[in-house]
Amino acid sequence: MGNITTTKMNQVLTLTLDRPEKKNALTPAMYSDLSRALGEAKDDFDIRVVVITGAGSAFTGGNDIMDFLNTPPTGPDSPVMQFLSVLHDFPKPLIAAVHGNAVGIGTTMLMHCDLVYATADAKLSMPFVSLGLVPEAGSSILFPRLVGHAIASEIFLTGRDFSGTEAHEMRLVNEIVSDPLAKALEVAEVIANQPPTAVINTKALLKSGHHQAVAMVMEAEGELFRIALESDEAQIAFMKFLEKKNKG
Repeated sequence: MGNITTTKMNQVLTLTLDRPEKKNALTPAMYSDLSRALGEAKDDFDIRVVVITGAGSAFTGGNDIMDFLNTPPTGPDSPVMQFLSVLHDFPKPLIAAVHGNAVGIGTTMLMHCDLVYATADAKLSMPFVSLGLVPEAGSSILFPRLVGHAIASEIFLTGRDFSGTEAHEMRLVNEIVSDPLAKALEVAEVIANQPPTAVINTKALLKSGHHQAVAMVMEAEGELFRIALESDEAQIAFMKFLEKKNKG
């Protein structure tokens, strides 16, 4: 599937963001492929757990900026919004293996994963405000619940990045390991050997207290995100970002 590589071992499906020359920056086609893969995994009884990781030196650099500007997510049917909806509603365990950069959605998607393993020097960031935008993927409700209002406000409003070690201290990451993918696959195998209906029902119960609330926040975020994306403020911020990137 283009830049998404799928690998199945026993009852564990691994989805690899496979565009290493671009730090696995996500395109609309990649979002569509991820949605399709998760949809198929949902209906495949022989897949019990899904692991998400990135090829090369990064988990993901976030959205491909040029693709993002040329084909902005203008509605709930856009590939990125469809992916976020599928991710939020996915009923089976999701495990993320994170190394290198995890920018924007590379960090917010972790809040929808059931377990996350990362290297100490992984570099997470959610620079939405810095780009004239607002948080997405339900992160405006999920992140404060994890880390508290003060830390969430600092990270969102300053746009600063934070390490895998700090993410572990925040409880966004389960464990710091030298090989996140190996650890993720090891734990996935344990979960895959558990009674599958009990696993799915337990995940549903764990999410039941806030699942609908997060869905409502995601809808509000999406609308504000689309409005912000069309603003002069965001256009100026994106131009400054591109200028800085080209100079760097």
